[in-house]
Amino acid sequence: MKIIINGKEQETAYQTAFQVRKSIGNTDDIVILNGFQINQDSPLAENDILSIIRKGVMPDEEELESMMMARHTPYVYQRVKKGKVAIAGLGGLGSNIATMLARIGVGHLFLVDFDIVEPSNLNRQSYYVRHLGMPKTAALKEQLEEINPFITVETRIAKISEENVKELFEDYDVICEAFDKPDAKAMLVNTALEQLPNCKIVSGSGMAGYDSSNLIQTRRPMKQLYVCGDLENEARVGSGLMAPRVQICAGHQANMILRLLLGHEEV
Repeated sequence: MKIIINGKEQETAYQTAFQVRKSIGNTDDIVILNGFQINQDSPLAENDILSIIRKGVMPDEEELESMMMARHTPYVYQRVKKGKVAIAGLGGLGSNIATMLARIGVGHLFLVDFDIVEPSNLNRQSYYVRHLGMPKTAALKEQLEEINPFITVETRIAKISEENVKELFEDYDVICEAFDKPDAKAMLVNTALEQLPNCKIVSGSGMAGYDSSNLIQTRRPMKQLYVCGDLENEARVGSGLMAPRVQICAGHQANMILRLLLGHEEV
């Protein structure tokens, strides 16, 4: 039968996953079958995806990519690797969304921001003390390349305005709006809806404070537009931005982007 073993399509006479493991590795190697780590032997079927991961052994570069994605739902990675996503704003939403998209293997990420990393960012954004003073674009690109060296990360240090939205984003499947300020959010969303009719926009609104996590949802108010958040709790005096709710909202946005890249337009 034909199966995929560590990213390579192969013909095998073996009938079970553990038989394959015994033929190429050791009994304590990790076995992942169709995205799930198994602890009991399992029969194999045509086109199954099998990963045998040796503990404490660095795989060669040819196998590393497949092993990184071994826990994915089968055949997702092949599709998302073709995706092109632009992230506008690399703060609490954008930096966390970018790391999630890198981990799932979105093939081309375009990161746009004009700011530098400063101490108050560290409570919720995907940066470290060593990044203080660096442009957010450079600090985040560095992290993403350590997370997944098999994707393309492009950056631009720029302040986004009505005048440059089309030039920046017209080549992308999805624009992720991840600004802090409501007026900047509205500008990008409205301009993109007007100037880029074939692009999907995933926006965030309402994730401040520590109110219930369950208030954060994903909605689709327009055909091209998806909005994640509770639509109520904006940052203001007495209600700051904190990692848990910001990252929950970022997760909603990242998952909606994943769904769009896979062809699922419903929320």
